[in-house]
Amino acid sequence: MTATQTLSNQANAYLKTRVMTASPEELRLMLLDGAARFLRQGIDGLEAKDYERSFNGISQCRAIIMELLTGVRPEQAPELVERVQSLYSFLYAELVDASFSRDTNRLRKVLGLIEFERETWQMAMQKVRAERESTNRAPTPAALAAQG
Repeated sequence: MTATQTLSNQANAYLKTRVMTASPEELRLMLLDGAARFLRQGIDGLEAKDYERSFNGISQCRAIIMELLTGVRPEQAPELVERVQSLYSFLYAELVDASFSRDTNRLRKVLGLIEFERETWQMAMQKVRAERESTNRAPTPAALAAQG
């Protein structure tokens, strides 16, 4: 086994462990990261006229967007879910149309929306985490003494 293969196997093992131990929120963030990474690969491939690399990157991005679209659970917040599904449907359609016409400008706009969605999701995760931490904190002895 070569050093490159060993590193690749270690990276795959790390990624597998990371995915298997991630919360649903973290998995969604990882999917958005992957979608952006693959779309960048697709755009780079188009610009280099490496159409195989472009096809592979954009196809992977489309698959991730479809996973995000079908993974939304409407029982949580139906009105919000409808908006999120509309966004992912739009992104998917844009990916298909822009890749067919080899329009890197449209692909860059999709990339911008994916990156914005990722930032928004990360901020939402941070807010929820902060709220959980504030409600899970035990009162300090000084706070208990002040109440008594």
